[in-house]
This record gives sequence, C-alpha cells and structure tokens, in this order.
Amino acid sequence: ILPLVSVNQILLLLLVLTVCAILYNKVHQVPLALRNETVDLESPEEMEEEIPVVICAAAGRMGAAVAAISSIYSNTEANVLFYIVGLKTTIPHIRKWIENSKLKEIKFKVVEFNPMVLKGKIRQDASRPELLQPLNFVRFYLPLLIQKHEKVIYLDDDVIVQGDIQELYDTKLAPGHAAAFSDDCDLPSTHEMIRSVGMQNTYMGFLDYRKQAIRDLGISPSTCSFNPGVIVANMTEWKHQRITKQLEKWMQRNVEENLYSSTLGGGVATSPMLIVFHGKHSSINPMWHIRHLGWSPDARYSEQFLQEAKLLHWNGRYKPWDYPSVHTDLWENWFIPDPSGKFKLTRPDS
Repeated sequence: ILPLVSVNQILLLLLVLTVCAILYNKVHQVPLALRNETVDLESPEEMEEEIPVVICAAAGRMGAAVAAISSIYSNTEANVLFYIVGLKTTIPHIRKWIENSKLKEIKFKVVEFNPMVLKGKIRQDASRPELLQPLNFVRFYLPLLIQKHEKVIYLDDDVIVQGDIQELYDTKLAPGHAAAFSDDCDLPSTHEMIRSVGMQNTYMGFLDYRKQAIRDLGISPSTCSFNPGVIVANMTEWKHQRITKQLEKWMQRNVEENLYSSTLGGGVATSPMLIVFHGKHSSINPMWHIRHLGWSPDARYSEQFLQEAKLLHWNGRYKPWDYPSVHTDLWENWFIPDPSGKFKLTRPDS
C-alpha cells in the first residue's frame, strides 16, 4: 500500500494537470466555423468541391427546369449546388415543386432576378416575344447572382444531362478566358441536321452586317458562331474583364441602332455574347452540348448518337413539354409531375 502522502501527491498532480488542460482549451479554443473546416481537411468526403449549377425557372416552363435538375442529380455522385433563378412571382411555385417531390434531397438556393436591371436595354421585337423574357438574360449577370464560387456552370432550362456533370465542370478554360462554349461547327454529326432545317451557324445568322457598327468589329460574317445555352464560366475573369458591362453596352447599342434581332438565328441573348466573347472563349466537349433538337417537329438524330450524347438541348421553337416535338421520350425520362397540378405536358391525346 502506497503511503498516504504519495496518494495525496498523485491526486494533487492530476488536479493540476486537469486545471491546466481546461485553461489551455479556454485560451486556445477554436471557433466553431474553424473546427468545422478542420474536420473538412481531415475528411476527403467533406472536402469534395461544390459544383454550382445555375438554371432558370420561368413561368410556363418550370417543368423544364425540374427535368434538367432531375437529370443532373440522377447521373452524378458530385456535390452539386443548384442555383434556381426566378422572378418574384414564380419562386414560391418552384420551391414547392422541389420540396414536395423526390427532388427534396437536392442542395439548392432560390435566387430572385430583378428584371429592372434590363430597363432600357432590350429592344422590343414582336416576332419572337418569348426570347425577350427577362430570365433569358440571367447568364449576363452571373457574378451578381453567384457570389462565392470561382467556377460556375450555366444551363438553359430546355436541356437534359445524360453524363456526369463533374465532367462538364472539369472543362479547362485557357488563361484569360472568362467562359467556355460549344462551337456551332464542332460536330460533323449535326451538320446534316443544320442543313435540313436551314439553321444558321455563322455570325451572319445573328448580326446585321449592313450596319457599320457590326462591320467595324472586323469579324468575318462566315465565322462559326457558338451557343451560350451551356456555359462553363470563370467568375474571377468575368469580373476582371467587366463582361457584364460589355454585354450591357451592346444591348444598349442594339436598342439605339438595331444591330441584331430575334428574327435572325439566335435571338437577342446570343448576339451580344458572340460579340463580347469573339476569339476569347474556350471550347466545351461537343458531346456535352448536342443541340437543335427543338428546331424542327420531325427532323431527328439517330438513337445511337443520342445515347452517346452527354447533354441534349431542345433549342428552337419545338419544346419537349409541348407538342409537336422530337425525342420527347428522352426528356420525359427525367420529368417529375407538378404536385400542384399547374404545369401539365401538352400531348396529342391531352
């Protein structure tokens, strides 16, 4: 048996060590936010990079946004954060749709777009009024809507994704490039479709070369255009180059001089981007943007080609939630019915 004095000394030593440990923790206590970050560094799963994907939810076509989101979420293990952009009047509907369907598991933020930023910048054009909807111009304002991300994916709502969105996010942007797009001449498989429906895939189809301001750009009218329905953007470069201000400048010039119009190939949102990004953009893998599915109610791609595609885009008038349209079965695979019953598919038997 240890002498009593020894036991007391041991107890005293333990007490001193305990007090020291408590004091040390008090002095060096790590704030909660930093403690969480420490955990992140130790856990590869927690470190996983967040992939921000911006999609608009417009009145009358919210089912499109839902199908796009559903297809992305179902085909990836990546940590995707959806930024769903809407107008004040439409936000409650899309939020309820997501929260009351199987999409309630996704990570998302709803962002309100204020159409007042477009005041005086859009020339009214009656031929295709749908192209003048405010949300068509959300892609011009990405840094104002998305604050904390270096790299962002923007997608039009009339797409479905069949590949892993991580692959698109990993698109390399050349130094000094604020964005990557798909060139309209990049895929021989689409050339026959383009010819058959009389589509334009050069700058001549978007800009009015009779105007001096367009000729002064020094861009050949036969230059291949690109499609801004799928964008991988570098926010640092975008802000550094003041891309939004440049786009707004050309919108205002169009109001004054009618430099492009929606009667031409791609409407009013594509043309300013063609000007601002001419010769200053990187390229997206062609299979990550198979487009023109909405240009004709009967011109079709081969089933094998569509199976290999990573992303399908129904750009054009003939949308897969309406009738007539082609390849609607591929789109409907990802559609989730509206729990409120407000949005309904238009089908021959409906």
